[in-house]
Amino acid sequence: MAFMSRFSRSRSSSRSPSRRDSERGSPVLTVAELERLLYTGKTACNHADEVWPGLYIGDQDIAADRRELVKLGITHILNCAHTKWRGGAEYYEGMNITYHGIEAHDSPTFDMSVNFYPAAEFIHKALSTGGKILVHCAVGVSRSATLVLAYLMIRQNMTLVEAIRTVKDHRGVIPNRGFLRQLNGLDGILRDSRKT
Repeated sequence: MAFMSRFSRSRSSSRSPSRRDSERGSPVLTVAELERLLYTGKTACNHADEVWPGLYIGDQDIAADRRELVKLGITHILNCAHTKWRGGAEYYEGMNITYHGIEAHDSPTFDMSVNFYPAAEFIHKALSTGGKILVHCAVGVSRSATLVLAYLMIRQNMTLVEAIRTVKDHRGVIPNRGFLRQLNGLDGILRDSRKT
């Protein structure tokens, strides 16, 4: 419950009084301006941080710690750094964890946007069934953060700035410049679709 009250305060402080005002008054920022926004606020990270109720961003250490996953009550894992050589669904056998892996590279030239909607749906299914989901990559600041920001934009109707502020209240993240450009593109598409 303490998280929910912290979350309510942080969410209300990062949003304009109404959705309509927010969309009109929330400017589309450049990548450099988004980076400046990302460098403000919380910069520290734990192995996993709850950034939205039931939604954690974390690193590969927490993903490999079966005891800690049980302690957190994790029911779903979205691994944004999946490889065929390391880990996978078989690692969580017997833990009642639903696993989804995405082979994504933390490179500005990698097209992460193809994963925005499938990842948002996986996260949404986990949360809508009362589960807790860990979205992780190697360090938990770029690939995983990008997909969580996309989820907040797609499923929680946030602008990119609102999503960044929401996550930054709980974890220091810094998606690479290419991912920020792709998120900016998604923001534009979603803003246009909300006008109609």
